[in-house]
Amino acid sequence: MTQLRRFAQVDVFTAQPLKGNALAVVIDGAGLSDAEMAAFANWTNLSETTFLLPPTDAAADYRVRIFTPGGELPFAGHPTLG
Repeated sequence: MTQLRRFAQVDVFTAQPLKGNALAVVIDGAGLSDAEMAAFANWTNLSETTFLLPPTDAAADYRVRIFTPGGELPFAGHPTLG
């Protein structure tokens, strides 16, 4: 079943549009499987795609998962900032 998700393409490390380091940010990634996140990241064809998820730690506001077209990353700087 196809799930529609709102996302933004964000330019990090710049104040000018269409400059900097581009990535996709999926605003609500809750309920997406690992395979769906990987497929979405592959579809964007950007260096990284960030998925915002509900926190698993009570002290956190949200959780972040980062995927590249090749798979998930444990951490990456510019997707975290994005």
